[in-house]
Amino acid sequence: MKLKKIATERRRLADDVYEQLLNAIRSNDIKADDRLVQEKLAAELQISRTPVREALLRLEQEGILETSPRGGFVIRQMTHHEVEELYQARTAIEVQAARILADQNNAEKSTQLREIIECEENIVTNTAEAYFRANRNVHRAIVELSENRYLLELFDNIWNRGISFELFAAIEKIDLSKSLGDHITLVEAIETGNPDKAAKAVIDHIHEGLDLQIEALDS
Repeated sequence: MKLKKIATERRRLADDVYEQLLNAIRSNDIKADDRLVQEKLAAELQISRTPVREALLRLEQEGILETSPRGGFVIRQMTHHEVEELYQARTAIEVQAARILADQNNAEKSTQLREIIECEENIVTNTAEAYFRANRNVHRAIVELSENRYLLELFDNIWNRGISFELFAAIEKIDLSKSLGDHITLVEAIETGNPDKAAKAVIDHIHEGLDLQIEALDS
């Protein structure tokens, strides 16, 4: 078998473009009505169109962008049904992680979670991005401490999508402080050592987040 040499430099450049576009979406530098055209982006970034096109197609495949009738790409807007599907997927992942932690009933991990929550909920800048990152970091810590690499991979696949931030940013219309919720309640449920109680606490918490999300989208 003879394999072709991989163009590592071009692949790396496409990843850089992808990260820069994703960060711009998260920071709201790229807005819902902005149109992304590969020729203009390539000129602005002073690179060839190929890595830009790769990055745009990757964002489209991940459900973050969609093609615009006027050409180029725009941020894809999710329907209520898609939002519900996203939260259902989150529930499946995070409930299992909480069940694992409750079954382990590890005091050291509970202490870590409490410290992470205290740190993350001490928001300095009152922005959608700050609350998004804090909320994500708390929930990711629960999954990460379960020490299940596949659950963590699925978690990152959902939360790293630019659309996740776009949804979260909509909550700014209501009250961003509500988005963090009562995370300590989750730790307390895990500390009971009862997987069913931990699962219920996570389900209730995520359902409250879904209700808040739907309210924001409808406002």
